Amino acid sequence: MISRAPDAEPTTSRHPVRHRAACIGLYKNETVVRCMRNGDEAQMVNAVAYYRVSTARQGRSGLGVEAQKAAVKRFAEAEGFDLIAEHVEVETGKGADALDRRPRLAAALAQARKAKCPVLVAKLDRLSRDVHFISGLMAHRVPFIVAELGADADPFMLHLYAALAEKERALISARTKAALAAKKASGAKLGNPRAAEAAVKAQAANRAAADQFAANILPIIREIQSAGRTSLREIATSLNARGVRAARGGVWGSSSVRNVLVRASK
Repeated sequence: MISRAPDAEPTTSRHPVRHRAACIGLYKNETVVRCMRNGDEAQMVNAVAYYRVSTARQGRSGLGVEAQKAAVKRFAEAEGFDLIAEHVEVETGKGADALDRRPRLAAALAQARKAKCPVLVAKLDRLSRDVHFISGLMAHRVPFIVAELGADADPFMLHLYAALAEKERALISARTKAALAAKKASGAKLGNPRAAEAAVKAQAANRAAADQFAANILPIIREIQSAGRTSLREIATSLNARGVRAARGGVWGSSSVRNVLVRASK
């Protein structure tokens, strides 16, 4: 029998459900917590949902997000989780496997930590395919539940699946490089013949990424403002306290908050 830590009980509601499931994770006392529903009657357990798409176009169209929401909703209903909040992240380009590039994920972690409940995602790759990033998230001691893997997937299994996904990505990269090398050896000319056009597109992509970052941060700023902290300095202090990083990974200041508000208002 696995005992529940006294200070790590999940929040419950009064609505019973009829099934048996488990959620596993680490809370602040580093005790493994298993919330079992024994028998036919069980209590709903709170959870924070997190969804991610990798392009601004998908974010605007809802493509990808709706499928994730449907999967999470089905899992939550089957396993007895009450979704108390949903966070949608839209990120573009490289460098997204860093928490400072995922403000909505940072907000989800903070909310789940405060509520002492897990973060629920549809698939593991919606968090990352990078083992180091997954390990870093686990260091926050907030349990993650992946609907695709089931409620019984413990941290060891998450590491294993992340390692397999990372290996697959490395193999794809190696095959691509080998194919390009073979093409070059056969006399084909590699590279982009439209370098100037590519530079213009790169600048546009950078602007789009900055716009999307501002759009991701804006809901968090609005939450802070609604709590009565309205000055630029107060907003910056609150963002830093929540662990949300600025655009380049640094801390927030009045000027960086102003830049986000200006960009988001365009």
